[in-house]
This record gives sequence, C-alpha cells and structure tokens, in this order.
Amino acid sequence: MSADPHTPSGHRREKVILVTGAGGEMGHGLIDVLSCDGNQIVAMDVRELDAGVRSKCRDAFVGDICDGGLLERVNAQYEIGEIFHLAALLSTRGEFAPETAHHVNVDGTLNLLKLAAEQARAQGQGVKFMFPSSIAAYGMPSVEAKRTNRVVNEDQFTHAHTMYGVNKVAGEELGRYYQDHYRKLAKDRMVRPVDFRSIRFPGIISSDTVPAGGTSDYGPEMIHVVAQGKAYDCFVRPDTRIPFMTMPEAIDALLRLAAAPKERLTRCVYNVSAFSPTAADFERLVKRDFPGAQVSFVPDLGRQAIVDSWPEECDDSAARRDWGWTPTYTFESAFEKYLMPKIRARYGKA
Repeated sequence: MSADPHTPSGHRREKVILVTGAGGEMGHGLIDVLSCDGNQIVAMDVRELDAGVRSKCRDAFVGDICDGGLLERVNAQYEIGEIFHLAALLSTRGEFAPETAHHVNVDGTLNLLKLAAEQARAQGQGVKFMFPSSIAAYGMPSVEAKRTNRVVNEDQFTHAHTMYGVNKVAGEELGRYYQDHYRKLAKDRMVRPVDFRSIRFPGIISSDTVPAGGTSDYGPEMIHVVAQGKAYDCFVRPDTRIPFMTMPEAIDALLRLAAAPKERLTRCVYNVSAFSPTAADFERLVKRDFPGAQVSFVPDLGRQAIVDSWPEECDDSAARRDWGWTPTYTFESAFEKYLMPKIRARYGKA
C-alpha cells in the first residue's frame, strides 16, 4: 500500500530533501548550500548533529539507516522530493567487519531506495536519489594492468577487491534496478519511481577534516600530520597514483549532477576527478610548503594492495559532456589556493 500524502491529522506533509550521513563533512557542505537555496532539509545520522548544522535543517533524526521503524517515521511525516544518501561504512573499517559493512552499505541503501519508491507512489512522480559511489568500485587485476590501462571508464574493471567497493557496485546496480525495472511484473507498476544518479568519487582531500584512516587518506594524512610538526610514515609506495579532488569540488559535482536535466543524462553512474598525483608528488609539495618535514614511505601490504586495485586516472568525459562537470583545481593550485591557507591557519602556521 502506498503512503498517504497527508499526516494522520489530515495536513499535507511538508516537502523536504532528505540527507543521510549528514554529520560528515560532505553532509555539512551539502546542507550549507541546500539551505542557502531555501530548501527544507531533513537530516539523518547515527550521531547528534553539530548545532550549526542542525540549525539549517527542518528536522534531524538520530539513528541507523537500517532501522525500518525510523524510516517509517520519516516516510509518514514528510513528502520527500530528493534523497542524498551519504551514509556509509568506509573501506578500511569494512575490511575488518565485512558483514557489518554489507549490512549498512547494501541493506541501508535498499531501505532508502524502497523509501524513495514508496514516496514516489504517494506523490505520483519520481523521487531523485543521489548516491555517492567510489573508485573502490574498481578492481584492477594487477599493478601491470593498472599501468597499462592508465585511464579507465565507468564500465571497465568493476570487480572490486574490498567489501566497500563491492557494496558500492551493488548500490549502483540497485539504483539502476529501482529506476528502470522495479516491480517489473506488477500490474500496478509505476514507471521510473526513482531518478537514480551516482558519482564515483576519487580520493577526497579536505582542509577542514582530519582524515580518519581511509584507504585513500595517505595524501591528506601527510598534509595534516606534517603541518602539526610531526613525522609521517606513508603507508603506500612513492610511485602509487590514484585520482583525487578537493571536498568543495566533490560537493559541487554532486549538486551539478542533481540539477542536470534528466534528458541530458546518458548513464546512471559517472566518474569525476580533478588530478592524479603520486604519493611522491604529495611529499614534494608538502616539503615545499613545510621545509624540514619528515616523510618516510613504509608501505602496509594490505592497504597498498587495495590502492593498487584502483585506477591511476578515471575517464570523466561523460560527466563533462552530459552535465558540465569541470574541476576547479589542479594539484598545484589545490595546495596553493585551497589547502595551505586553511591548513596553516588551523595549525598556527600562518
């Protein structure tokens, strides 16, 4: 049975944008922009939101995306026009608890897609579903294959080596199913209840957030640790290369794709990237900006193997063609204009 568009009291439900994983930095940045544009936002996270972020939201729920009762409450109280599903259990932690990662990342995504479909039936129109995916979706079979196939498109080498990557591929396919094939044999089937759009993000560098041990965090970790005057042991080889972008660029990409006319989109899942430095390139710029910095390369075999399974560069020509994606920074300008001013101020190095 579809959800009624009215609350139990008979009042029509308020139309909102739902943001899961709202407590993360991407959630913070996204909510800043959405609230400035006058949108009513309902946030969800496993922890209480910072007061500043909470003040920009119509409502905020503390709880798990796997909690069906919580999602029923949201479904009953609000009319949801868009969902930005940012909540996830990330790659490194996922390898220590793969079954938990699957539960959160796949079952949680399925719950949100079901919510979107129920909302669409109640409203009589599709609900937009934004899904941040990851280069972890890729699985290069060897370092040699990675170097031979330097630039990889969305349809190549999608045999992920981590549970997180497998989960992201599963989320992409679930979204495609809910958009194009959901309830295919049902007589009361609604065509395209979900407008599913996904970005495979590269490593993301932030000047504001201290990295939390993610597999692509060796570059950001190096910057933050050295800025504090400490020595850094990098857990990958100097020649390791994967694509990166800054956090503001990632938020901009997500919003650009969300705003794109549906008829211009030729696929559900898009690559984006800005630059592809080696770990040695990070060391070079860190030492340039912090003379005397101590950086050693002490590869961790397990984490190195994961990073080696990700491509050196991603072909983002489809995103550039379909919805006007273009990066803001080069590697050098990201350091000079975005990272260093805030990093220096943060650690008293101005």
